Amino acid sequence: MGYKIQFVGAGPGDPELITVKGMRCLKEADRVVYAGSLVPKSLLQYCKEGTRLFDSAPMTLEQTHALLKEGYDLGERVVRLHTGDPTLYGAIREQLDLLDREGIPHEVVPGVSAAFAAAAVLERELTLPEVSQTLILTRLAGRTPVPESEQLSSLASHRATMVIYLSVQQMDKVVGELARHYPPDTPVVVAYRVGWPDQELVAARLENIAEKVREAGINRQALIMVGEVFRTVLEPGTESKRSKLYDESFGHRFRDAKRPQ
Repeated sequence: MGYKIQFVGAGPGDPELITVKGMRCLKEADRVVYAGSLVPKSLLQYCKEGTRLFDSAPMTLEQTHALLKEGYDLGERVVRLHTGDPTLYGAIREQLDLLDREGIPHEVVPGVSAAFAAAAVLERELTLPEVSQTLILTRLAGRTPVPESEQLSSLASHRATMVIYLSVQQMDKVVGELARHYPPDTPVVVAYRVGWPDQELVAARLENIAEKVREAGINRQALIMVGEVFRTVLEPGTESKRSKLYDESFGHRFRDAKRPQ
């Protein structure tokens, strides 16, 4: 029996943001099939000399599957390298289905999604006490539809923190859908190619973010991050509510509450 085929999350772009396990998988791999349009080639530096590398950008599902199966049949250690985290807009289920059909074992190694990398660059939390305790990850309907119950305007009614993938090319439509529920001054950050050398962050209010994005020439590979948790990006110095976790008046199993004098 051959080795499990490993679906590895490459992270958002910075080659140091791959997990230790993901790096080990690349170091041990005999064959790597990677999404060349999104995965930086700098990550391939972790591969050993002689590893066979295949860029799947111009390939169909059947062609990538043939490469994975060929490697497995040859007894190779095979890595399918995906951008970000494979389980988020990674189109891995259809690949796993084909492997399952042929009884080929596999495993998924998680990666850092661009949403969390962008929040780290901003040094902002996606959830804040008394501001937002919910994070919605979604996308606008395009050539790939979304369920009717998950239309952007419907999700916006919660006014939670929202990170919108694969939609910046329809920025005006995104703003129109969000504006049905979010106030015009809601903070929005558009994060372009987070973790790459040409990374760019554009911050503005909902009412003028589309104009700012057009001025920046951003029309692909960007996240749209929406919500009051980003208020301090627009208004530096604004203080957030303190959490209960480190409040001296809040006790838990590891610390007694300090009573007022």
